[in-house]
Amino acid sequence: MSDVKINRVVNANIYVDGVNLLGRAEELNLPTIKNKLSEHKALGMIGSLEYASGIDKMEMKIKWNSFYVDVIKKSANPYQAVSLQVRSSVENYEGGSRVAELPLTIYLTGQFKELPLGNFKAQDNVELESNLTITYCKLEVDGVALVEVDVEANIYVVEGVDLMAKYRANLGI
Repeated sequence: MSDVKINRVVNANIYVDGVNLLGRAEELNLPTIKNKLSEHKALGMIGSLEYASGIDKMEMKIKWNSFYVDVIKKSANPYQAVSLQVRSSVENYEGGSRVAELPLTIYLTGQFKELPLGNFKAQDNVELESNLTITYCKLEVDGVALVEVDVEANIYVVEGVDLMAKYRANLGI
């Protein structure tokens, strides 16, 4: 038997403020948690270094396959945050056989950045793309939180370790 272990994620479903939008989104581009690095250079050093100094803004895109009134209403208000949830299944394969299926859930909070009115083309569905700015992101696999970032609350947790706990304490928050 081979030691090769394969994980596959081939589909997903999205929820906006708890509403199941199965079959409405054609494509999701989830946010990237990108660390900001600041250069450090000093006298006596032969080079410069970079150290983590924060997180870049997180953004995501949702490509819808048609007009949906409930989505339009949500995306029209830039002052109201929405709760998003992306749910999927991670299939585990070993020796060519599927040996497990684990739930994959991504929790997000963000605001729509624009109200898309779509692209119209004869005999094709209208395509709309929503861009969102994200302030909260949590990734869970099989109920275990792997990473959680809450920009407004200065929270950055990786595998249960709060990387910003001392920072918040030092700031008195």
